[in-house]
Amino acid sequence: MSKPLDETLSKEISERIKSKAKDSFNNAYKAALLTEGCMYVQGFLVRDEKPCKPIEHGWIELDTCIIDPTLPHLNKNSQELYYFPAQHLTVKKLIAAVEEAKEDYPDDDALPVYDALPHEYYGNLIMGGKNYSEAYKEAQTKCQELNKLTKQTDSKN
Repeated sequence: MSKPLDETLSKEISERIKSKAKDSFNNAYKAALLTEGCMYVQGFLVRDEKPCKPIEHGWIELDTCIIDPTLPHLNKNSQELYYFPAQHLTVKKLIAAVEEAKEDYPDDDALPVYDALPHEYYGNLIMGGKNYSEAYKEAQTKCQELNKLTKQTDSKN
């Protein structure tokens, strides 16, 4: 079971870091730097909408909740969003990974951060290890469930 999304804290942190739409990894990175005791998380977001498809996404977590600094740009409430974590990083490990990526690949974005080799490709969607594959499959299953519910609702109307 996923942790609950704290909408209030997500919106507060979004304002503090001046989050940007379609930049969840950088938003989560900035939020992680400001939030004591959090973990930076990469994985997949499923939005209850048509067509439903998993979106690679970044957020932060505290012991009790998810904080998504991109939330104000998603135009959904917490009951319409589903998070599937693939990778958790402490702030210390996150900073080290970003610094290393900037040094090794200065022309590329430092985020998202992927596990060490081997990297596996899943279509044109993502790179990552087994944990990414598992999170992606869970997110796909949720999309199938939501699509079935949508079809049932549409057929009744």
